[in-house]
Amino acid sequence: MILVNPAAYGYLTLAEAHVLPATHVSYADGLKIKTYINSTTVPTAAIVFKGTVIGDDRAPIVAAFSSRGPNFASPGILKPDILGPGVNILAAWPVSVENNTNTRSTFNMISGTSMSCPHLSGVAALLKSAHPDWSPAAIKSAIMTTADVLNLAKNPIKDERFLPASVFATGSGHVNPSRASDPGLVYDLQLEDYIPYLCGLNYTDREVGVILQRRVNCNAESSMREGDLNYPSFAVTFKSLESSASQTYMRTVTNVGEANSSYVVEIVAPAGIEVRVEPAKLHFYGVKQKLRYNVTFGRLNSTVFGPVQGYLKWDSSKHSVRSPIAGILR
Repeated sequence: MILVNPAAYGYLTLAEAHVLPATHVSYADGLKIKTYINSTTVPTAAIVFKGTVIGDDRAPIVAAFSSRGPNFASPGILKPDILGPGVNILAAWPVSVENNTNTRSTFNMISGTSMSCPHLSGVAALLKSAHPDWSPAAIKSAIMTTADVLNLAKNPIKDERFLPASVFATGSGHVNPSRASDPGLVYDLQLEDYIPYLCGLNYTDREVGVILQRRVNCNAESSMREGDLNYPSFAVTFKSLESSASQTYMRTVTNVGEANSSYVVEIVAPAGIEVRVEPAKLHFYGVKQKLRYNVTFGRLNSTVFGPVQGYLKWDSSKHSVRSPIAGILR
C-alpha cells in the first residue's frame, strides 16, 4: 500500500504500524506517483527498507496539526509559547498489530503525537531541580527566551510545507534545555500578578474566584492591559492608520546570571511597526536584581497589512535573551 498525504499535511509523514507492507509519502510525492501510475498500463513499485535515517537538516519542522495563533481569547499574549518534540515519538507496545494473542509476534511500535507536553514538562522539572528557587513563570521565561529559531541547517524553522513558519506557528521557537538552564535574565511573575490581568480580561469576580479558590473583587483590584503582563513575548494589534496610537508596555527582568553584567538591546522590528526600547542598556550589580524597561510600538505610515513579526533581544557577553514580537496590522 502507498499512503499519500492530503494537501493539508504537506510533507509531514507518520510512523505507523500497518498490517501489510506500506509506505507513507508526502502530498507532493503522492502527486508524482499518481502521475507515473497514469502514464503506463503496467505500473510497478517496490518498498525498500533502509532503516532509520539520521540527520535531516530540516529538523525541527512544525507539524500540520500543531496549534496556531493568534490568541483570540487574549490577543495581547502571544500563543503558542514554545515548540517541543511531538511527532513520531516512538514507543514499544506489547500487543501485536493484528490484536492477536495467538502469535509469536507480540510486539508493536506505536507513535505518540501529543508528546510536546510531557517533553516540556520534563524540561521544566529539570530546571526546577537545577534552580529550586525559580517560580513557574521564571522557568517558563527561561524556556522561551533561550529557544532555537533555526533548524539544523541554520535556516528559519519551517512548517509542514517546507515554508518558513510564522511566529504564530513557532511562538518563541523550539525548546533548548541546555540553554534554558542558564538564561541570564528571566521575566518573573507571582500568583497575585495574574489577578489584575484576569480582571482586565473582564472575567467576573466569581470566575476569577474559582481560579484562585478565594473571594476576589475586581473593582478593588487594579486591572491591567494584557500587554502589561510581565510576559517574555509581545503581541500588538493596530486597527487602522488613523486610529493607531502608539502602545507602550513595561517589562521587568530579573538577573539570574553573573552578578556584574551589562545587556544591550537588539531590535528587529516587524514590517510596518516602529519599536523603541528605553533604556537601551541594562547594567546589573547583583544576582536577583530587577530592572525595568519600556517598549513602545507605533504603526508606520505603511501599506503593510496582516500578520508581521520581529523580535527584541538583550545581549551580554555570555547571554542572549530573545523575545518574539507578533503584530497584526488591519
